Amino acid sequence: MKIIAVIPARYEASRFPAKLMQMLGEKTVITTTYQNVVGTGLFDEVFVATDSEIIFDEIAQNGGKAVMTGQHETGSDRIAEAVQNINCDIVINVQGDEPFLKLEPLQQLIEVFHNDENQEISLASLKIKLHEKEEIENPNNVKVITDNNGFALYFSRSVIPFHREISYNVAYFKHIGVYAFRKHALIQFSQLEMKPLEISEKIECIRYLEYGMKIKMIETNFVGVGIDTPEDLEKARNLLSN
Repeated sequence: MKIIAVIPARYEASRFPAKLMQMLGEKTVITTTYQNVVGTGLFDEVFVATDSEIIFDEIAQNGGKAVMTGQHETGSDRIAEAVQNINCDIVINVQGDEPFLKLEPLQQLIEVFHNDENQEISLASLKIKLHEKEEIENPNNVKVITDNNGFALYFSRSVIPFHREISYNVAYFKHIGVYAFRKHALIQFSQLEMKPLEISEKIECIRYLEYGMKIKMIETNFVGVGIDTPEDLEKARNLLSN
């Protein structure tokens, strides 16, 4: 299988505009992410997919590969356009604002497809156990529930499952937005109309479930530093300096 990584990169992020061009040490956030993904050695090629000439030029000037796309509602739609003419089997979506993603969870996602002999899995993604009540109830944390085989049943910003039976200890999991797609499933996704559940929750992977595709969830203990706010950027800078 030919396996590539694509990093979707918007310049005009709603909560923190131009966050990918902020400095993290001696490099921008997006260049740090790109070079760290290349450095894993897991991928045949790594690309940044962007609608910004500023980000495109930043990657090109640092010896990387970038693809210009149109404007899109979701990162998956952006990646689907970017890989249309790229020869590959599996596409890993790494968020541009996750500069410190580690090797192990990426390896786990890739392994899903090596073990999928019947090719029934459309995509794989990550989840991490939540422990604090505040984190479980936070609508910014997308929760996921799965069946006994680890396939996603639903994603929600609400608390799922609802803990009605208090004598039973139920586990809660947060969805981490790192995806591994079969290319054909990704292209199909981009051609499907958004349905009410995706629109209501604003969670793109619900689209796959609404159209009957299978999402394999892998539990991880990886805790990244997603840069959504200026405060997150300071945390990342402190992590880099320690």
